[in-house]
Amino acid sequence: MTPLDLRSAARFLGVDDATLSRWVRRGEISARRVHDQWQFDRVDLLEFASARGIRVPPEMLTGPEEGAPALPRLSDAVRAGGVQHDVPGVDKASVLRAVVAALRLPAGLDRDFLYQMLLAREHLGSTGLGHGIAIPHPRNPIVLRVPAPTVAVSYLAKPVEYDALDGAPVHTLFTIVSPSMRVHLHLLAVIAAALGDPEVPKLIAARAPEAALVDAFDRVEAALERRRAGRGEEST
Repeated sequence: MTPLDLRSAARFLGVDDATLSRWVRRGEISARRVHDQWQFDRVDLLEFASARGIRVPPEMLTGPEEGAPALPRLSDAVRAGGVQHDVPGVDKASVLRAVVAALRLPAGLDRDFLYQMLLAREHLGSTGLGHGIAIPHPRNPIVLRVPAPTVAVSYLAKPVEYDALDGAPVHTLFTIVSPSMRVHLHLLAVIAAALGDPEVPKLIAARAPEAALVDAFDRVEAALERRRAGRGEEST
């Protein structure tokens, strides 16, 4: 997926160019220098936005592409991944090991390889977004070659230190396993939008069952679709 330049990335985050440049200089956000220009990965931007509580505009979510399969709904991915209760572990590594062991994965998928991919992603920077929530995921989801995306919601038996931005221990994980970067980006964006909804964090804090989470995600995604449709009508 094409990286964004400084101006496009700033628009993505809803800030001015100077603010984004300052974040880059401070090392607060990932970027790479190509021919004297900063380039930004959309996944990095979404993770940064989620951690900072920045609402990403609906038009920045991945939309339909000609000839591409329809994007999955987050609710369907959660139905496929399920909800894990009382996941054991005393630290990030042991929790991730327990989550991977319980994931609903295709037969033959190397769970240890997935675990190592999740750990490698954490070494690049914690996926702990704050407020007790983390979104572990492989940095390159397409490597796994899964047929369909899953999002597992894992309620931990005990909160663990996760190097989250706000320093708070993590009590809930959303683990994304997707077949392509396009699907991965879409699910990450919808999860970020859902966590910005006033009711979803309350459901998570209450360890809501799968049915309640699915209903909430359907509501959030329907609202995003209405907003995108409304903006599309305004532009015609």
